[in-house]
Amino acid sequence: MELVHLCLLCKWAIHYMTHKAAIQGFVSKLVLFTLENSLLLRFYYYTAGSGGAGPTILATSFLLLGEEVIAYNKGEKMKLKPYSGMLNIDFGKGIGKRDVYLLNLPEVRSAHDVLGIPTVSARFGTAPFFWNWGMSAMTRLLPPEFLKDRTKVQQLVQLFDPLVRAVDGIAGERVSMRVDLECTDGRNTLGLFSHRKLSVSVGNAAAAFALALLEGSTQPGVWFPEEPEGISIEAREILLNRATEGTINFIMNKPPWMVETDPKELGLGIYV
Repeated sequence: MELVHLCLLCKWAIHYMTHKAAIQGFVSKLVLFTLENSLLLRFYYYTAGSGGAGPTILATSFLLLGEEVIAYNKGEKMKLKPYSGMLNIDFGKGIGKRDVYLLNLPEVRSAHDVLGIPTVSARFGTAPFFWNWGMSAMTRLLPPEFLKDRTKVQQLVQLFDPLVRAVDGIAGERVSMRVDLECTDGRNTLGLFSHRKLSVSVGNAAAAFALALLEGSTQPGVWFPEEPEGISIEAREILLNRATEGTINFIMNKPPWMVETDPKELGLGIYV
């Protein structure tokens, strides 16, 4: 069977301009898997507050709330309500369990189209909890046309930005990404990245990608991170080592129980 390095990159340029917590501008995770057996892929993102990223990210977060969420279920393309479908996900040490919500992020479509994985979705959450409540309320109270209007969204940003910045001083700037993969043979594995400072992790990732370009590890053109032409298979481990400098938690290809903040042992080394 063909083993493929799934370099689940949190596309620095895209995410930094698309959304508050998917703002994790650096590489997300490297998961080894058998392409033929891949069944389900889930992206989970968390950022404390705005991550110190400023009003531009606040604006793009609001704009995303005006977009239908594209997800895939057993090969079928689905359109879902933004900031719905809440799940409580464990991001491991340093972050803990956080609520995350459906959001329209580009890696869902690229993972489905490029890798052929039939079920793919992405969720994001922030802290403190009332920001999640506020974003959910916006999708219910404001029509999509309003949230797609950049002028009106910019007015919202000017209204909320001072409050967001004040809360950021308390909430901090931690960021975490978790990628879960389920296979038809019953094997489950995940990748996890957590950092104390979103801004620092973005800088590390940008530098890692720049070095990869200078070293000739990519082909000319514009590629999805999942495509081998984007970053060669051989260069991905080096890229990840550079981009994950200073992380508080970095795990690849481990069963889910190994990242739980309080795994329970049933006995004989069996955890749930």
